[in-house]
Amino acid sequence: MSDTQPKAAALTITAARVIVTCPGRNFVTLKIETGTGAGASYGLGDATLNGRELSVASYLTDHIIPTLIGRDAHQIEDIWQYLYRGAYWRRGPVTMTAIAAVDMALWDIKAKAAGMPLYQLLGGACRTGVRVYGHANGESIEETIAEAQRYRQMGYTAIRLQAGVPGLPTTYGVSRDKMYYEPADGALPTENRWSTSKYLPSVPKLFEAARAALGWDVDLLHDVHHRLTPIEAARLGRDLEPYRLFWLEDSVAAENQANFRLIRQHTTTPLAVGEVFNSIWDCKDLIEGQLIDYIRTTVVHAGGITHLRRIASLADLYAVKTGCHGATDLSPVCMAAALHFNLSIPNFGLQEYMRHTSETDAVFPHAYSFANGFLHPGNEPGLGVDIDEPLAAKYPYKRAYLPVNRLEDGSMTNW
Repeated sequence: MSDTQPKAAALTITAARVIVTCPGRNFVTLKIETGTGAGASYGLGDATLNGRELSVASYLTDHIIPTLIGRDAHQIEDIWQYLYRGAYWRRGPVTMTAIAAVDMALWDIKAKAAGMPLYQLLGGACRTGVRVYGHANGESIEETIAEAQRYRQMGYTAIRLQAGVPGLPTTYGVSRDKMYYEPADGALPTENRWSTSKYLPSVPKLFEAARAALGWDVDLLHDVHHRLTPIEAARLGRDLEPYRLFWLEDSVAAENQANFRLIRQHTTTPLAVGEVFNSIWDCKDLIEGQLIDYIRTTVVHAGGITHLRRIASLADLYAVKTGCHGATDLSPVCMAAALHFNLSIPNFGLQEYMRHTSETDAVFPHAYSFANGFLHPGNEPGLGVDIDEPLAAKYPYKRAYLPVNRLEDGSMTNW
């Protein structure tokens, strides 16, 4: 470009700070401010890493924020590369969550400057709404089915089912509070017990009862939470084939991605994985090998919208669809970002939607809305989410850990 050609006006970052609040659970939010006077603006990014929130808050405050001041907020890609490549120590959940917070906030600022909702800036809507699934759970099969019927009455067309396992005192995904499930439940980690031999026979019974009660015009899902060996997961997938699951989620721990090849050889039940992934390199082989059907990486833990778009584009080449994690440990800022992302990509699959408490919704007023099984991000400029800082200050941080899991012989296993 010639020096005589006009340059686009910079949008200078003047300040940035981290806001930690606990309206029922801990959230970490990054607020980036630009300009001064009448030209001032700001953007928000979610930086919540469940059970390790203060690690990301420190990473942002101590290492990232000092490098942002004075930069042009419009240069989202350059800033992303600067934070990723420039740190030398790449990837990992803390680093990528911090980068994601910056990325979300910058996209929020850019869309506000353009005067349009973010999805328009990302290429416009590919669909009229984002289909979501809810969580039905209960101590027994009967209780879970009753909850699923309640979700149907609320308009959901896709429902995840989790039921208590006979003989185990607790089961992942089953909670006393049916709508606002929060697993981070103690100032020190709760220790749970697990038995695969008790679990495996119980799941087909759950879905047999669900199909009998709910019929076939609702999509059903299940989360194993990384607890099986590959051959156990293959057996479960085959046992569930008659009930036509939308997906079987996180059936094995995904560090060894070749595990999914063995599962794939033995079952046609669709497979989903990825909520703990934080880069394209975590899912590259799974996608290229067509070993999964849905990639569940999320905006906040996979480097923001900028990086998640790369993952989605790679997945699209192999007919893999997205299914972003959307539990209550993602703030409304992240949910909004996910909805704008989902609306704009061609290979969207399904979005998890766990509702936040009224206290959280009050701290994070937002434009997105639910109707007839779909969410829409709304049409306010930017992400369409704000933060009520005086109200957020009334909810100080409370230390909370995710549980840990032991087998019945006392040895550690995956939670």
